[in-house]
Amino acid sequence: MSSIDVIGYLAACLTTSAFIPQAWLTWQRKRAEGVSLGMYVILVIGVCLWLTYGVLLNAWPIIIANFVTLLLASFILLMKIIYK
Repeated sequence: MSSIDVIGYLAACLTTSAFIPQAWLTWQRKRAEGVSLGMYVILVIGVCLWLTYGVLLNAWPIIIANFVTLLLASFILLMKIIYK
């Protein structure tokens, strides 16, 4: 693994894990009033495109990070819709 890959995996871990506190808080409180519906719709679409880009490049740091981010962001978006 090259140093470039290490940087990619580290960046992926940090940016992806940033969604965990929001997902946890939304699930725990069963409320999502502070979450922007528009922002998460745009984010989920963008992450889908990043995931597609990573797959096309066969870039595993991009694929893994965006797959996990897509799961977390979709969960938050779903909770926003459910707890309206």
